[in-house]
Amino acid sequence: MFIIKTTNPKYYPNSRSMRNQLLSIALSASSLVTFAGSLNDTIPLHEVQFIQPGKTNIELIPLNSMRITAEQISRSTETSLLPVLVNKVPGLFVTERGMAGYGVSGGSAGTVNIRGVGQGNKVLFMINGLPNWAGIYGHSLADTYTTTEVDHLEVVRGPSSLLYGSNAMGGSVNIITRDQDRNGFQGRARMMWGTHATQRYGISLGYRHNKFQATAGAQYDRSKNNRPGSDFWLANEVAQIRYNTSKNWNVGANINLTQSLARNPGATNEPLLSMWTHFFRGTAALYANNVYDRLKGGVQMYYSWGQHWVDDGYAPDAEPTDYIFRLSDFNRGFTAYETLNPWTGSDLSLGFDYKQYGGHAWNDLDEGGREEIIDRKETEVAGYLMLQQQLCEMMSVNAGVRLEHNTQFGNEWVPQAGFILHPVLNNTVKFSFSKGYRAPNLRELYLYRPANPNLNPEYMYNYDVEIRQRLLDGHLDMGLSLFFIDGKDMIQTSTVDGRPLNGNTGSFINKGVEFDATYIINRQWNANANYSYLHTSKPLLAAPRNKFNAEVNYNPGQFEFTAEVQSIWGLYTNVTSGTKNDYTLLNLRAAYNVDIAGICDAKIFVKGDNLTNKHYEINEGFPMPGATVMAGFEVKF
Repeated sequence: MFIIKTTNPKYYPNSRSMRNQLLSIALSASSLVTFAGSLNDTIPLHEVQFIQPGKTNIELIPLNSMRITAEQISRSTETSLLPVLVNKVPGLFVTERGMAGYGVSGGSAGTVNIRGVGQGNKVLFMINGLPNWAGIYGHSLADTYTTTEVDHLEVVRGPSSLLYGSNAMGGSVNIITRDQDRNGFQGRARMMWGTHATQRYGISLGYRHNKFQATAGAQYDRSKNNRPGSDFWLANEVAQIRYNTSKNWNVGANINLTQSLARNPGATNEPLLSMWTHFFRGTAALYANNVYDRLKGGVQMYYSWGQHWVDDGYAPDAEPTDYIFRLSDFNRGFTAYETLNPWTGSDLSLGFDYKQYGGHAWNDLDEGGREEIIDRKETEVAGYLMLQQQLCEMMSVNAGVRLEHNTQFGNEWVPQAGFILHPVLNNTVKFSFSKGYRAPNLRELYLYRPANPNLNPEYMYNYDVEIRQRLLDGHLDMGLSLFFIDGKDMIQTSTVDGRPLNGNTGSFINKGVEFDATYIINRQWNANANYSYLHTSKPLLAAPRNKFNAEVNYNPGQFEFTAEVQSIWGLYTNVTSGTKNDYTLLNLRAAYNVDIAGICDAKIFVKGDNLTNKHYEINEGFPMPGATVMAGFEVKF
């Protein structure tokens, strides 16, 4: 039986009140978009340029990068972005613990590893180029990354520290939001129902009139999950506006809000009662971008904040806890960047970043009052320069350096260099050397028993070669990557004098190979696959030795059919005992598309995951669901 220790709605909001709040926000946002429709501007459409914020085009630098498109995201029918990343990106893996929800605090999942690097937030998640992570814990919050109003994802495998600084040590994921592609109103809505009383709803509405556009969207997910006492719900709301002040400049603002509550029954061998976590997080940003013949760039200001409530729960034979853990944190800053074309074939990028992060954590005691834990903030300031030069039609070189200043750890130089070759037609060869850097987060320094204020920053040096070839008139695209990672001063928790302590005790070497291929057979058939092999010098959690994904799509007329296989070998769930998991999952999807009287496009779909009912774990003690089925429909207008 799951026991809730308090009925105070401040600590334990119910899903019905959240549905009402979500509806209210969605209606308010819809009213804003409708009001925008009354604005009038006679600027012709062909003079308008809408520019997504971004420091660089990742396809033009020698880092190992890829893009996941809106079509791929939509076809997955997922409402969370993380499963899409696992399926599409070789070398990337995410921990999971159930049918829905990643959670926070004890027993949580959602750790993202790229090439075995990710524990402690070494992979940076961004929204339109702006960092998005919790100020004290230092890690991203997996449940906030939903598919609502997402246009595409830009993923870099390997250090992105030159452009983004600390926390991009292992790689980066940039979530780019959707633009309106035509004048007038556009909208979409999706509803899904399935196994374990899972429900997923989403709606969005957009308006564009020449130089102005506005969008708003909302999403609500809930599930009882595959284990008793693991109920989960999430609400997400987004809104953005953009205005082109001229053909060279635009300005805009956006906001993203997420609320979630997850219950946790504990690991199967260590059950818990009354363990739940609730959070409210928001991110808001203002930006201005420019594009000229030889100059482009922008400035962005952002503020991210969060409120967290956690009941740590108690063992069935123990007394209930007498407190509620509280956390209020922030992450704010601004970034300015410009790319110049001083001479033919060159791009000179300059940028400046400022960010301040921190927060306040305490325990609210049942008998009244509070127990203070931490109240602290840190500041980072950085500048960078990157030059890319086209030497000939076959070759370009890239080099850059960043100077990162942390108020606690001082200055750090972060270099990057590489080149891109086109030795034969439709062939690309990339080589890069890049340094990854991460300053310890406030949790590792000051929070909980293992805290150690004397930690040093972590480093890694990445060497990467990528060969990509297009064949059969572009119908077949293949890529092969080889990488070598040398890391040092890695932060690990070990036992010192009988107590756990964080320390710079670790060094590691990761090396491996990655392969991906996409084959457009004809108008009806296409297939894609990716594989990664990872060798590590020491066992690592959530870093499988072998990872394979394959997908076949068949589109006869108005129908869509997809068969997908995912295989994982050599996945450590406990490095102390050496426990590993190997598993293969079979997933199928089917959809039917129909045009309703020329008014809107509708899609009816059904998906089945793990149809062979494989029993496996990713987080030890948290069995994943067996076969599950979801069905629903989507309309676009």
